[in-house]
Amino acid sequence: MLLETLAAPVAATGMFTLAWTMIAVPAVMAGLLLLAGKLSDRWGHLAATAAVVWSFAIAVCLFAEQMMRPASERAVSAHLYTWLGVGHWTFEVGLLVNQLSILFALLITGVGSLIHIYSIGYMAHDARRRRFFAYLNLFIAAMLILVLADNYLVLFVGWEGVGLASYLLISFWQHKPSAAAAGTKAFVMNRVGDLGLLMAISTMLAMFGSSSFEAVNAGAAHVPPLWATLIGFFLLLAACGKSAQVPLQAWLLDAMEGPTPVSALIHAATMVTAGVYLVVRSHAIFEMAPIAQAAVVIVGTVTLLAGAWIGTSQDDIKKVLAGSTMSQIGYMMLAAGIGPAGYAFAIFHLLTHGFFKANMFLGAGSIMHGMNDDVNMRHFGGLASAMRVTFLTFSMGYLAIIGFPFFAGYFSKDHIIEAAFANNVVIGLCALLGAGITAFYMTRLMLMTFFGEKRWRQGVHPHESPKAMTVPLIILAVFSVGAGLLMNWWIQTWLEPAVGNHAHEISLIPTPVGWATLLVVAAGVAASWMVFGRGSIPDVAPATKNPVTIAGRNVLFGDQVNGFLFIHPTVATAKAIDTADVSLIDRSFDGAGHAFQGLSTQLRRLQTGYTRNYALTMLLGVLVVGAVLILSQLG
Repeated sequence: MLLETLAAPVAATGMFTLAWTMIAVPAVMAGLLLLAGKLSDRWGHLAATAAVVWSFAIAVCLFAEQMMRPASERAVSAHLYTWLGVGHWTFEVGLLVNQLSILFALLITGVGSLIHIYSIGYMAHDARRRRFFAYLNLFIAAMLILVLADNYLVLFVGWEGVGLASYLLISFWQHKPSAAAAGTKAFVMNRVGDLGLLMAISTMLAMFGSSSFEAVNAGAAHVPPLWATLIGFFLLLAACGKSAQVPLQAWLLDAMEGPTPVSALIHAATMVTAGVYLVVRSHAIFEMAPIAQAAVVIVGTVTLLAGAWIGTSQDDIKKVLAGSTMSQIGYMMLAAGIGPAGYAFAIFHLLTHGFFKANMFLGAGSIMHGMNDDVNMRHFGGLASAMRVTFLTFSMGYLAIIGFPFFAGYFSKDHIIEAAFANNVVIGLCALLGAGITAFYMTRLMLMTFFGEKRWRQGVHPHESPKAMTVPLIILAVFSVGAGLLMNWWIQTWLEPAVGNHAHEISLIPTPVGWATLLVVAAGVAASWMVFGRGSIPDVAPATKNPVTIAGRNVLFGDQVNGFLFIHPTVATAKAIDTADVSLIDRSFDGAGHAFQGLSTQLRRLQTGYTRNYALTMLLGVLVVGAVLILSQLG
């Protein structure tokens, strides 16, 4: 059995005893900045950045120490304290630093550090910058709890912390009604997914008597298939909420209302990657539940096409990238659902995507910085010469995401497409089609933004961003180019003790599926050039009757579907209950109250306070009783 090959963790020693500081330092700093208030305005952003850099340094040291250990000793468990005991259950708080979690820790803290540095420049003129950095630190700390926890209950604490931090950051500019509504929407929709995780944990406690990964992995092979399937579907529901997968994807594009560094953090290193992590971490359950596993593949496939579809029709540069994130996370979910053949590739693509998507989101922020916060690509054009560093670094992300040979995405996404074909031809064709659509809409973005005639608004003077913003872009661009090649040769072997492995031959020479992918990508680029590269771009999106374009512009009518299926029926039910409460229940109780009030009013009139009245009443009562007794005797 695959489950028997997974390495058991060893006790923490050396640097691993400091693993908890990765979480504690940014968490404490977030609290300090919020409590210090305006006193920390001058240095809060620097302290918050230093806190995340500390976490990154610890993660690098732990990774280096793992590299020097034998594979069987790289998974390390660090017990912190006993949380609580209920009956025969005891809940421990501990960390699991293994081959899977350390990669996430490096991504979260590494990319998170660059986003913090970038934010120093991006948020320089915001009066609430200190609070923004406190929320960023909270976000980092919560995500680290999520990926470093050694059991599902502690993971859930980080899961909820990520949801809270995302709400605070998406709605950071709450003076804008759209931002406040977007934060609320993300928070509410994620509660649906959170319910799935709660149900999964409750079922695990009932089935295994514990929520620890070790106990769940050990007991998964013996759980009845029905219960394994239910847990799998509960976990999938949770993953759909956090990773914006169909049908819980409608919050993601609205989340662009937050500051651009937030978008980069959510899409590249934190929130949306949590669902993929959950599925891969729970591989033991899904391997015992083939129906749930197939559902993961279907959800991922549908989402990768849906996100790409949305990306073809949006004019807001950040929303194009948001649709792209939906699509790329769909690829990861597809790979995770395939099983051992796809686990390593799901994580591989998650890591490369973290680099090139952070690069492009921060690049979009740089463009907004130079364009007076305009996000409409129809108002751009000709920015390649005005913002050279932004253009060159963004181009590296573009080439990575479309899978240009030897860039990061070329390795990671192509492996997923090949694994998809090996699993099911239809799924493979859908993944291949997604690659072509990705090339189409990302080329559209590049053409509308950096090339062609200048369509700048009056008073706009594009200029390059300060070094605090461009240096992180350059670093991320380097990883967008080389990260895929660096990880391509060892990612499967590295992750094997944590998630198992299904050996996939690695070669720089494309396979037949690889050649087909390159041809489809080239066709997507050419098609986009034919449509957007040869003529002028209208300032306003032209009216159309094309149902594909209309659906894409309206984000596949996700809000309308949710409104029809859930919001309107819920509001109608609430109104009906309110009407019944007012018309029936309230009036019934009010009527009874009025009746007793009237009776008491009449009875109160008998209480005059005069002795003669009471004596007369007593006399009349005696006469009545006497009359009754006499009449009863006569009968």
